[in-house]
Amino acid sequence: MTRNATVEDLPLLERRRIEAGVLVPVIRALQAEFGEEAVNRVVGAAIREIARAQGEARAKQAHIESMADLQRVMSAGPISEGSLIVDVVEQDEAHYGFNVTTCKFVEMYEAMGARDLGFLLSCGRDYAAFAGMAPGFEFNRTQTRMEGATHCDFRYKAPAGDPPVTSA
Repeated sequence: MTRNATVEDLPLLERRRIEAGVLVPVIRALQAEFGEEAVNRVVGAAIREIARAQGEARAKQAHIESMADLQRVMSAGPISEGSLIVDVVEQDEAHYGFNVTTCKFVEMYEAMGARDLGFLLSCGRDYAAFAGMAPGFEFNRTQTRMEGATHCDFRYKAPAGDPPVTSA
């Protein structure tokens, strides 16, 4: 039996391009009617809620119990697809960190004339998605390319206390 393709089969960059193709004009129309701040607040909250649910669904498939598991999961997706070019800056049993030096999401939103919405529609998902996917692990990011920084600084830390579980 053949499985039908789903949206999850697409690279993340293509999923975001499809979403943005619909959302950007809707958001712009809503901003014109109700104001940028109010619309961005509501849209941001809705996107974070979706991202958290997606993270929780991914957690069921990813089984993240150790930093090695987290490194495996984070190295897949946009990084393996080439949408994010990264430099790993730390990688051990308790920490994983990388800098995004090239972000094709920035390029995509710029080409759409919507870089100002890129953080709202993409970067703003990261904390909620991660909280759903790897509860107990810490995630920090202080800057993004989308907001004009030279790189995004993704940093992850294993839960404190018991030593990390080693995957077989």
